Amino acid sequence: MVNYDDNRDFYRMMLNSQVTVTIIDDEVNSTVLATCRDLSATGMAVEMPHPLEVGTAVRVHVDSANTSVSALDVKGKVVRVSQESEECYLLGINISEID
Repeated sequence: MVNYDDNRDFYRMMLNSQVTVTIIDDEVNSTVLATCRDLSATGMAVEMPHPLEVGTAVRVHVDSANTSVSALDVKGKVVRVSQESEECYLLGINISEID
């Protein structure tokens, strides 16, 4: 176990980057623009204007700001949802697959 303040196995990288969240569980694979607050090897925190249910399967695409680094595409499931304000929900997403 790594010894640092938040007792996680992996460091969280603060991003504050726009991402595209595709909801895999619905019939039309809806997409929503969101903001990724932070990212680690196993999860991410994403701000959205509306909540998703815990257990919802999603794909998240993070564009790269640099041409020497490729974009990030991950699949995962929503594991936590909290309301930050009237139109802001923070979703914890557990990453299950990196494409």
